[in-house]
Amino acid sequence: MGDSPAETLPECVAPPLADRGPFHFECQAQCSVTQARAGCFHTPHGPVETPRFMPVGTQATVKSLTPAQIQATGAQMILANTYHLHLQPGEDLIARAGGLHQFMAWEGPILTDSGGFQVFSLGRGQADNRPLQQITETGVIFRSPRDGRFIELTPERAIAIQNQLGADVIMAFDQCPPYPASREAILEATERSYRWLERAIAAHQRPDQALFGIVQGGTYPDLRQEAAIALGKLDLPGYAIGGVSVGEPASLIREIVQITAPLLPADKPRYLMGVGTYREMVQAIAAGVDLFDCVIPTRLARHGSVLVQGERWNIKNAQFREDFAPLDETCPCYTCQTFSRAYLNHLWRMRELLVYTLLTLHNVTELVRFTQRIRQAILQGEFSQQFGPWL
Repeated sequence: MGDSPAETLPECVAPPLADRGPFHFECQAQCSVTQARAGCFHTPHGPVETPRFMPVGTQATVKSLTPAQIQATGAQMILANTYHLHLQPGEDLIARAGGLHQFMAWEGPILTDSGGFQVFSLGRGQADNRPLQQITETGVIFRSPRDGRFIELTPERAIAIQNQLGADVIMAFDQCPPYPASREAILEATERSYRWLERAIAAHQRPDQALFGIVQGGTYPDLRQEAAIALGKLDLPGYAIGGVSVGEPASLIREIVQITAPLLPADKPRYLMGVGTYREMVQAIAAGVDLFDCVIPTRLARHGSVLVQGERWNIKNAQFREDFAPLDETCPCYTCQTFSRAYLNHLWRMRELLVYTLLTLHNVTELVRFTQRIRQAILQGEFSQQFGPWL
């Protein structure tokens, strides 16, 4: 049996800023069977209709795509990374260029990650086995992988960098523990992340940027619950679930999200960091998550793989050599509307640069369209009927 018809609200148009402020989330429809919801997150650079997949543009670029091509995928919000942009070209230069939006010529909303995940994933050096980072209560001191110099990143410094970058949504600097890790190590990282969040809130200076807190807690349900409740009391503009997709089984990711998401404030957007596979997004949406990001569509394209209606194909396979059909006849992207599988196979075999753009364009479009279809199903009261097999 499908959901009962969901109540749909008028077209997603941002209310006057004087009435709602620069950021506001509205729930437009709710699934009667699950926690899935369709909503709209209003930002100074436009609305983001949810649920929504957000392409990753780590270095202020979604690899191989122009801003116009990104817009053509249906993407409304993209990501950039504080850590990488701090190393090159530097936040001062980007600020002098007019901020990240003007620097990369993207007119829509932007989210910047704090760099916490990148810092804590540095691990140990490969050549000399020396630690690449040192964690203290103050912050993290790490060696730049570019030139070996030592850099200190603190909650205050991460906020200051992001204030200069000028993204619409900025993330608090947190400690992302690895998987597996002991309960003691997870507890220490979770409590430190909360203390760092309090410092980030105190350091944040720009009302036109929304600061999101990040829920940690590893794979321990009680730690996740405590962290979600504690962060919710801070009344932030939005919340993220972090520390997932770091090596744990998919079943644990599902459990973490199902426990955490419903505890976060219902009137704020919920963002699951680093997740972008079909099933995991459906399951997270069913738990009440609104936003997703992942490098999957761009990374797969760089390795000759494409996403087609839930399947992963390798375009260099011989079966496509004389296949003159489009990748997906139902896909509106430029790649599918213009070129054949045989042509893409030819480009890949010749390592022509165009193939990276064409495959990325399709892959990003595919994941954005997937979340758009989910949104429409929620609005029509058919989410559990259409996507039940994924749950």
